[in-house]
Amino acid sequence: MGANRWTDEFLDGCRQRGDPLADETVKNLFRQGQVETANALMKQLIRNDQLVPEKLPGLLREYLAQTGGLPSWADPEVMRQGEALFGRYGPQAVVALFCGALPASYAAAKGVQVIHLTARLATDPFRRIMETAQMLVDVLAPGGLEPGGNGLRSAQKVRLMHAAVRHLILESGEWNPEWGHPINQEDLAGTLVDFSYAVVLGLEKLGCTMSEQEQNAYLHCWKVVGHVMGLDPAVIPEDMADCAALAEAVQRRHFRASLEGQELTRALIQMAEHVTPGDLFDGMAASLMRHILGEEIAEMLKVPPADWTRYLIGPMALLGRASDELGDRSRAVAKLAEIFGRKLVEGMVWMNRGAERPPFRIPQMLRDTWRVEGQ
Repeated sequence: MGANRWTDEFLDGCRQRGDPLADETVKNLFRQGQVETANALMKQLIRNDQLVPEKLPGLLREYLAQTGGLPSWADPEVMRQGEALFGRYGPQAVVALFCGALPASYAAAKGVQVIHLTARLATDPFRRIMETAQMLVDVLAPGGLEPGGNGLRSAQKVRLMHAAVRHLILESGEWNPEWGHPINQEDLAGTLVDFSYAVVLGLEKLGCTMSEQEQNAYLHCWKVVGHVMGLDPAVIPEDMADCAALAEAVQRRHFRASLEGQELTRALIQMAEHVTPGDLFDGMAASLMRHILGEEIAEMLKVPPADWTRYLIGPMALLGRASDELGDRSRAVAKLAEIFGRKLVEGMVWMNRGAERPPFRIPQMLRDTWRVEGQ
């Protein structure tokens, strides 16, 4: 399939489509008055070793059974290669998510509206960001996409949450039809690009080396997640080149300055500064955003200006690494991003996510590999 398949006509059609299976499940839950029971039980699902707890309402048991299988094309060996890449560069991948993929998603002026409306309903402004990072770890930790794995269960849960958000937003009367259907197929495909292509692009800009095979293995994991989360097969990119073409189309069609995108970007920067210890890395998230996104997108989002002199000399000198790194800024940025990523992950491990929410989970094997301390 050629790169020119991402036409305006095709993507315009995708903007009007949601996820029929999950949407029908949520509508039936509301219709039968089972929403409160379902909400209470779904909160516990991620902690439960059993994929289909017996206490779940029949509608949810059926939904989980229907969505819990991997596609026929899923390749376990390729998925293990994707997991291995994450094992090697996990802290940097978190930086690429926080400073590249997430703010890039906020630059899509139509798609960001549903994120903004959802965030307004949350008492904790950092909740969605933390849960997004948790999904990254759940999917790419060893065994995350195996039957009963945390990544598979997270994808099923998020898919159902998307359907609930669609339902509630459409019922609220606050949705502008010019934005398309809430959490539509084009926006879901854009999210897949953010978690795969955008993270890989960010890793490259942070000095991480990856083969083409490793990059496509990383994408393969997210293609599997896309299938589990209800993406139409026609909008799942084939390979990294196809991903790049879709990313270019989405940027051309939707990247615009918006107050909502700028507000969410500020919250993201504030969270990064909140969870990293002390003030050593204050401003680093904004500087890395400009480094990964480029000046044009950073200006759309009103990312504060970068001060590389301060952020390289200060933290690197205090960490005893400045003497042989500052002569080559790219090497210094790569080293600093690794350290910043580790501190960011440690901060999320220590951070309390709120009442009735499980702590940020990282398998011990990955903690040891990344040298991450925490609870």
